[in-house]
Amino acid sequence: MSKGTVVLAYSGGLDTSCILVWLKEQGYDVIAFLANIGQDEDFEAARKKAEKLGAKKVFIEDLRSEFVEDFIWPAVQANAVYEDRYLLGTAVARPCIGRSQVEIARREGAQFVSHGATGKGNDQIRFELTCYALYPEVKIIAPWRVPEFYNRFKGRIDLMDYAQKHGIPVPVTPQAPWSMDANLMHISYESGILENPKSNAPADLYLMTKNPEESPNTPDVLEIEFSNGVPVKVTNVKESTSKDSPLDIFSYLNEIGGKHGVGRIDIVENRFIGMKSRGIYETPGGTILLQAHLDIETFTMDKEVRRIKQGLGIKFAELVYNGFWYSPECDFVRHCIDKSQENVEGKVQLSVFKGQVYIMGRESPKSLYNEELVSMDVQGDYDPCDASGFIRINAVRLREHHRLQGLSSVKK
Repeated sequence: MSKGTVVLAYSGGLDTSCILVWLKEQGYDVIAFLANIGQDEDFEAARKKAEKLGAKKVFIEDLRSEFVEDFIWPAVQANAVYEDRYLLGTAVARPCIGRSQVEIARREGAQFVSHGATGKGNDQIRFELTCYALYPEVKIIAPWRVPEFYNRFKGRIDLMDYAQKHGIPVPVTPQAPWSMDANLMHISYESGILENPKSNAPADLYLMTKNPEESPNTPDVLEIEFSNGVPVKVTNVKESTSKDSPLDIFSYLNEIGGKHGVGRIDIVENRFIGMKSRGIYETPGGTILLQAHLDIETFTMDKEVRRIKQGLGIKFAELVYNGFWYSPECDFVRHCIDKSQENVEGKVQLSVFKGQVYIMGRESPKSLYNEELVSMDVQGDYDPCDASGFIRINAVRLREHHRLQGLSSVKK
């Protein structure tokens, strides 16, 4: 008798294939769920594999457009960067995948969901907080936290042995000595030989971007148009070609950024679970958009609003990294950031070349830049004498502080 139905986030790889068979061994009916979020994957081959391994049903969901519009665009509006460097490519994808997984579980009447995330990483938290938020009564099976599972499968060799015994097709090509996670926004690399933070990344590791040294000797000049803080059109100025749908815009920026080696970082970051980890990331399109959005935002947004919004962006990045996309606080922060973007409208011209993004110019009907007011050649409505009082008022605090400092040093 079945213990119930479980929707497994399935990749088609060795780990989740073994998990699928193991769940069946435990007495569950398994529905395999594959999310297409832009990774290079043979989805039909994965479907056939899951069916062969005994999945009751297989769902392949194309989530690329909603990934861009519902998840990447809010991150762009926020200038979301975790710990000053990481553009959150994996963290932003997990609530997108989890949302679809929960929709399938509810539709199919499944009481359980399962995933292949390890017990040491962030992804287990991100998946499960999403599932609990959107399906409060769901039960979660996390095999890499089940002693019967992780004591049985201590490494890849154990998984390979299990696969051979149960007719699970095993990879014929050698496994890369690191783990990789790919989606439309980025590719991340970690563990294996990369766990030594001193060791340099092998030259053949990067799949999404060219080595900047080997990239073209001629830049691509782009014009990116924004409305409400999100890109609505990208034009290659030299080629006179343009893209205007969210998915096409982001895919094209990935193509141009990848061609010129933009968006590589190698960092040690703080996982939510309490340990430091080394990660290498490629985020070509996201890096171009971050630079362009920062520019048009500063051009059109009031100084004090932007100062508050910067703090909200940092908070948003932390919440997303830690798995709280569907929390009330993250919902509140997103609404505030969205409100701040009402006048973030205009065009930014930039050059992409040899691993770098160079801003060249910008224009906006809602610009707060007043050329006459700021000009050194035209006085305009500004009276320079007013600056004297402004400086004296701001100096009161400094003079008092240093007067007291002087008194204390005399007493000593």
